[in-house]
Amino acid sequence: MYDVIIIGAGVSGSAIARELSRFRISVCVLEKGEDLCSGTSKANSGLVHAGFDAPEGSLMAKLNVRGNEMMEQLAKDLDIPFKRNGAMVVCVHESEKEGLKVLYDRGVANGVSGLKILSREEVLKIEPNISENVVSALYAPTAGIVCPFILNIAMAENANENGVEFFFNTKVEELTPSVDNETGKPLWKIRTNNGEYKASYVINAAGVYADTLHNMVSSRKLKITPRRGDYCLLDKNAGGHVSHTIFPQPTKFGKGVLVSPTVHGNLIVGPTAVDVEDREGVNTTARGIDDLIRKAGENVRDLPIRQVITSFAGLRAHEEGHEFIIGEAEDAPHFIDCAGIESPGLTASPAIGEYVGAMMKEKMDLKEKESWKGTRKGILNPSELSVNERNELIRKEPAYGRIICRCEMITEGEIIDAIRRPLGARSLDGIKRRTRAGMGRCQSGFCSPRVMEIINRELQIPMEKITKLGGESKMVLERTKGGR
Repeated sequence: MYDVIIIGAGVSGSAIARELSRFRISVCVLEKGEDLCSGTSKANSGLVHAGFDAPEGSLMAKLNVRGNEMMEQLAKDLDIPFKRNGAMVVCVHESEKEGLKVLYDRGVANGVSGLKILSREEVLKIEPNISENVVSALYAPTAGIVCPFILNIAMAENANENGVEFFFNTKVEELTPSVDNETGKPLWKIRTNNGEYKASYVINAAGVYADTLHNMVSSRKLKITPRRGDYCLLDKNAGGHVSHTIFPQPTKFGKGVLVSPTVHGNLIVGPTAVDVEDREGVNTTARGIDDLIRKAGENVRDLPIRQVITSFAGLRAHEEGHEFIIGEAEDAPHFIDCAGIESPGLTASPAIGEYVGAMMKEKMDLKEKESWKGTRKGILNPSELSVNERNELIRKEPAYGRIICRCEMITEGEIIDAIRRPLGARSLDGIKRRTRAGMGRCQSGFCSPRVMEIINRELQIPMEKITKLGGESKMVLERTKGGR
């Protein structure tokens, strides 16, 4: 029996878990995937949006701007990479120039600081690889870039260290309202593939499945449409092609295909926007990739697209009203929705945690812990040390002197840390998201066997049962003759 159960260990669920870990209550998170950040949150642009795009007065706008404000201190507290590189919305048609003024006015109304409309000459001086057709651009200096995986994982680790329990491979199958016999207050019974859980409150942060859960308990139905976005990730050699995040002018389907440096030095291009029915449909398509390359080239010239090292797709949880749905369901007491969290959901996540935390504090009359710890230390990166410090580290811990991933120069020591730390990795993708082993040019072609050996040794998982990302994604089907 828990005071609060959160469904979903993506960026919203983890942010809420961290915020609730401040209080003297029992909290757990149920996640159907094998790891943190294994659904909607694992595939996005890694952008910290300024807040000029969301409709004025919307909850989306409010939490976008607040999340942006919180990100710098959060990055320091949780030891995650973050950079305010600024963003530009590029106009390439004189007839559409007024659209920039609309975005500017909306941003000012939303409380975004530092916005400026740049002339063609100013744009090309700052970003020489912008299309020669550029007419003007909206400049937002408060926009930034972050690692979406590490942000998600860091908030969850911090929550776990403060007492929140996490249960993986646990899919919610049924939600049943009941009453606590002792208190007479609402009680929720949650049937999963791993048994039954009970809680006074349920928080629904299930991404593209949030409407499925909501519609189990409420007659006022929600509609979430999975919106697939294709991406291309370019090699670090292309990372300096632009220094700001470059947006086209937005459409009804979103912010459009962007070009941006990543916080790790790559260049990312995407996403497209295609509504699909399959809530697990993260397959890329040739048409989608061709479409994003064409659209990106309309705003950024000489794009070094031949330096693509991988392509991938993600799903956004698009709510038909294009608004964050956060609050108690009217006809389902103690059932709290956190639904429709699409872009700028990553940016807004710390503010979503703060918002839901304040809501729950008021509803449950919560008291804060004196022992709450709001900081976390990330995985040690030897390349950030001085030569003397690195040599001393290797002398004490020889594993930090053995390179496993040559592309990203990731050591055995980092991989061991990723496995042993709170909510540690148990799959190849879990290692990849925490350390970047396998994210480089060869896309794990060299390091996968070595990473598997470390997982096998550290966790005693047989080679035949080690997976790429959980489930049936096994890397080895069977042993060869002789068992070798």
